[in-house]
Amino acid sequence: MKETVDSRRRAAYYTLGCKLNYAETSAIARSLEKEGYQRVDFGEQADLTVINTCSVTENADRETRSIVSRALRSNPDSQVVLTGCYAQLRPEEVGAIPGVDLVLGAQDKFQIARFLGNGEKRTQAEVHSCAIEEVDQFIGSYSIGDRTRSFLKVQDGCDYKCTYCTIPKARGISRSDRLENVVQKATEIAAQGIKEIVLTGVNTGDYGKGEFGNKKHEHTFMDLLQALDQVSGIDRIRISSLEPNLLHEEMVEFVARSHRFVPHFHLPLQSGNDEILGKMKRRYRRALYRERLDWIKEQMPDACIGADVLVGFPGETEQHFADTHQFLSDLPLSYLHVFTYSERPGTEAVSMDQVVPMPQRKERNQRLRLLSEKKRNLFYRSHIGSQRRVLWEAKEKDGMMQGYTENYIRLHRRYDAQMINQLEQVRVGPADKKGRLQAL
Repeated sequence: MKETVDSRRRAAYYTLGCKLNYAETSAIARSLEKEGYQRVDFGEQADLTVINTCSVTENADRETRSIVSRALRSNPDSQVVLTGCYAQLRPEEVGAIPGVDLVLGAQDKFQIARFLGNGEKRTQAEVHSCAIEEVDQFIGSYSIGDRTRSFLKVQDGCDYKCTYCTIPKARGISRSDRLENVVQKATEIAAQGIKEIVLTGVNTGDYGKGEFGNKKHEHTFMDLLQALDQVSGIDRIRISSLEPNLLHEEMVEFVARSHRFVPHFHLPLQSGNDEILGKMKRRYRRALYRERLDWIKEQMPDACIGADVLVGFPGETEQHFADTHQFLSDLPLSYLHVFTYSERPGTEAVSMDQVVPMPQRKERNQRLRLLSEKKRNLFYRSHIGSQRRVLWEAKEKDGMMQGYTENYIRLHRRYDAQMINQLEQVRVGPADKKGRLQAL
């Protein structure tokens, strides 16, 4: 049989940023496979390289330029396409990166094949952008084949106005997939033999807004949880991140009763000082955040709870930071994701005074990372000797494999290829000489 030109084309992908980006990259790859592109690992020989960008921090922007350089070193003749948040926010700047052939904003990122032409490199980048106000469609996505879990996109965009954040300008208004579509995608994931689904979105708890193209909620996030709990073939469902003000007591009680939803919550905090939370225009204060954590621990004492924290926001004094550090120390948190404030063009915070010097921002970041390690170690040690179910992953290091319990404790065992993507009941053992908890 004669091979077509398209069937010989190879495409490599690189994803920066959040779980939502990983879900969307996977959807883009599947759409290009239908056009005859074979997916290969980044760095291998490829005719096409798609880079899905992030722009949460200035470092993410710099990393994009570095990834483009790496792609061209491996494949100087590869057609390079950039999409994602950085491409939407500053398309002309992205198009000026040497070697970039095509820049696609939020409206066009799922239609890459339309813009590829004959596949040859361009002398100048072709930029397709639009005003974010024009982006109101929802394109469902999920990742598959990369790990033993799948990231399932259920919501996109955000209507919040946090003063440090560019995401509403990069992704548009809050909108959701239809409930029946989410259930169908979860069923498709289950049919692939994947054991765990992670629900993702920009503001996941706002699910239901824009579900049928209008701004009201046709369904609630609670409706979604109840529907997904009925999907057979999935052992675990994990919620990636929820705004504290959108986590309701009935959700906590539901997860505590569910056989599929796991006792793991990630609740962004950003600051433990009410004055700074106000300047950030967050929709809660310390008291509500503590109340939410108490709900969870009351229903699920073994639950893992993580938090996002942003240090060095304009006006954050040493006392404000001390409030945050003490607040976090007192909370029953299991780990922290710590971010250093980065000035983002177009945000309200970029024009605020009382700028915190970068050395202080980095020093505060380090102090919270040390606190995170302390909390993680305490959480891990508190479970030594307990019985847990581990989902084993494919990665091998030093003859060992790793997996996670339902409450997100990372365990290790001797590598056994037959255990990949398998759930195993184990006893949490002590750490080895490298600090890795063992499965016994």
